[in-house]
Amino acid sequence: MVADGESVRVLVIEDEESYRQALASGLGRDGFDVEVAADGPEGLRLFAARQPDIVLLDMLLPGMHGIEVCRRMRAITQVPIVMVSAVDTELDVVLGLELGAAGYVTKPFRLRELIARMHAILRRVSPPSDPLAPITASETAIGPYLLLDDQRPDAAFGSVAVDFVRREVTVEGHKTHLSRREFDLLAVLLTPARRVRTRDELIDMLWPDRYLSDSRTLDTHIHRLRAKLEPDPADPQYIVTVRGVGFRIDPDGTRMAPPSRRGSEGARGQGLSVRDEAVSA
Repeated sequence: MVADGESVRVLVIEDEESYRQALASGLGRDGFDVEVAADGPEGLRLFAARQPDIVLLDMLLPGMHGIEVCRRMRAITQVPIVMVSAVDTELDVVLGLELGAAGYVTKPFRLRELIARMHAILRRVSPPSDPLAPITASETAIGPYLLLDDQRPDAAFGSVAVDFVRREVTVEGHKTHLSRREFDLLAVLLTPARRVRTRDELIDMLWPDRYLSDSRTLDTHIHRLRAKLEPDPADPQYIVTVRGVGFRIDPDGTRMAPPSRRGSEGARGQGLSVRDEAVSA
């Protein structure tokens, strides 16, 4: 936790010397207390020794990939980690966010924009008094939502059963693995079921640093949930897209009767497309 009057401690793990020097100089001028490391092992050593308030972690590090560094840090801390890389593939973004990164920045970036994002993350994230204290089971058992006293600790739709407390999902009686973020997304959509959650609402709840998240990440997680839970992911019945708004879960399944030929022709004549509400994300 950053005390009033204290400088924010930043650990920069970056193998490119030009970026290391620029970040150390620029962040230092802005009042940050900056430590730099050129690779993963050195970064982990400084991380344990200096206990930073926030980490800027390059994705493509020599020897130990940034994803592995992030995984090791996240296993012992809640300190916000911002992934930085010249690679902007969907897989890299999703991997970093699923591991618990607070956000993702693509090179090249403007220093003032990066600093603004860092301040936004620090305002939204409240680290524990001991940054290296392990996350307890009670803190992660429910995820980003709370069960009310009169709310069931489980839910079901179709052949899917969800145990919120154990964070377990079964499909036709068989356990199905969901990533932490996939389970949290499913849980939010199920509390309560049938409630439409807007895209902005879901991103706010699951990726609180809105500046570093976008609809592609949300759509990827919806796609993965459908692939794991829907009988026919190409024609989803339960995880429903509400066009122009967001998503909801229909426990009874959503099946619209096929439009009549006359109705279809009328829609085509007006330039419209008659489709099931549950389109793929």
